[in-house]
Amino acid sequence: MTERPYESNTAIASLIENVEKVIVGKRQAILLVTTAILTGGHVLIEDVPGVGKTRLVSAVARSCGGVFGRIQMTPDVMPSDITGFTMINTANGENEFRKGAAFCNFLLADEINRASPKSQSALLEIMEEGQVSIDGERYSLPKPFMVLATQNPVETYGTYHLPEAQMDRFVMKISMGYPDKSDELAILDNNGGNPDSAPLEKVISCEDITALKEKVKLVRCADNIKQYIIELVNATRNAEYIRLGVSPRGSIALYNTAKAYALISGRSYVIPDDVKFLAPFVLSHRIILTPKGNSLCQSSEGAVKKLLSEVPVPVE
Repeated sequence: MTERPYESNTAIASLIENVEKVIVGKRQAILLVTTAILTGGHVLIEDVPGVGKTRLVSAVARSCGGVFGRIQMTPDVMPSDITGFTMINTANGENEFRKGAAFCNFLLADEINRASPKSQSALLEIMEEGQVSIDGERYSLPKPFMVLATQNPVETYGTYHLPEAQMDRFVMKISMGYPDKSDELAILDNNGGNPDSAPLEKVISCEDITALKEKVKLVRCADNIKQYIIELVNATRNAEYIRLGVSPRGSIALYNTAKAYALISGRSYVIPDDVKFLAPFVLSHRIILTPKGNSLCQSSEGAVKKLLSEVPVPVE
């Protein structure tokens, strides 16, 4: 990957460079979120407090235009707060639908693991089908639509584990990580990271995102690379140290993200390195390790990297 491979596409370059005005030293995270946007997928950002998770999501949403919605997923959040509800209009006596937080283009579900399982489940239909069902009626969400959820993996008090069915709805799980010393110095110089010190303007539109999604469909993926993706996914199902392997939804996600990442990299075709780079982010949250796997690989990310070292890579 070159230093700025995305510069061949003006819209992608504008988005990434605009977000970098407020998110210092986290180009990889920005590239991954951009990749998810181009696939129409959802992203789970899991990291410790204070590293810029919420700010990254806000910056991406403001840069892309459209409607930005945010809901703080506390235990008292009700499903109707997310999906909406019907109520009687006292003026005419008829039922009236009131939209919930999900009716936007970019929904930030902050600290998603603090909401009750009932509220978390309200996101399932939203994330999979882009619609909500209320009292027998279906309401379509705006397009494009994307959920960007954050959670703190360290604190467990007052949190609810996300079920595997919900984890599988996220196209990828990423983390921010601590900044290095030079980046942290730049954050301090930037008024201590005050969001108001670097207001962001819209640099691309929802129509631009739709056009980029169409370009992703035209990216070529050779049969041997498709087979490589299938071999990786099947390896997660057959490894003795993995209890739950990746579903077909995971192989589709890896295929689509590889095509999107190839476009961001300035190519009209997928190469094996695209798959290798994205696999830990796309597959790791979809597997469950056995006790032996926890001892051998330390984490699900470690298990995916182990499989990447074992599955033969196509050379042509």
